[in-house]
Amino acid sequence: MNVVDLLIFEREKVNWEDVVLSDENKQTLQQLLKEFRYIEELKKYNLPVNNKVLLHGHTGCGKTMTAKAIACQLDKPLLVLDLSSFVSARIGETAKNIKLIFDKAERDKAVLFLDEFDHLGKMRSNDDHDVGEMRRLVNSLLQMMDQFSEKGLLIAATNHIDILDTALLRRFQLKIEYQLPGKIVLDEYYDKLVNDFPEDLRNIKRLYNVSFAEAKDDALTQIKSKLIHQLEQK
Repeated sequence: MNVVDLLIFEREKVNWEDVVLSDENKQTLQQLLKEFRYIEELKKYNLPVNNKVLLHGHTGCGKTMTAKAIACQLDKPLLVLDLSSFVSARIGETAKNIKLIFDKAERDKAVLFLDEFDHLGKMRSNDDHDVGEMRRLVNSLLQMMDQFSEKGLLIAATNHIDILDTALLRRFQLKIEYQLPGKIVLDEYYDKLVNDFPEDLRNIKRLYNVSFAEAKDDALTQIKSKLIHQLEQK
């Protein structure tokens, strides 16, 4: 199988307004979008575009949705690679395969989204079983990132930034942290979520201290339960 066949060509359209971000994160990412829109003007002043972004933090808080929304805003194809299922037992082959994917992202002027990035970017001293191969893999990845041109945009996501190699971390011009949403933000999210349903299905018990993904799953489960109960009463 061609390694490129392992990529997911994401076609889901996500509106920028549907992504829930902190004010700080929203401002940072809006700046990123503007840099790509004015890339030719920036080049006239030899100003580089930030094209390597690390999204990190609690799972289910919007990292993947952010990548989809950025691709939609820039009208670029989105290539998604889940590294948790991609890293080969023969690490040398992994480096070769990743290079092919980086090359494709540049050719297609795409957004390349590397999910579960910590599976590739572990500290070079962390792998007791195969320290030499892991070091070579990280070194290869460093070279790929250095050579990755502004034709493409690299977005990596991890829930475990603490285990990433420090040299890799330095390659990302932007590092954006995602935290569990507070009560006010979750209430706004719940309001928007239930608004698509009839009024008699909107009254649900709201969970807090959870991620957006957990909140959505629980809310929709409650709504389905209410709907099924109504159908059974008919």
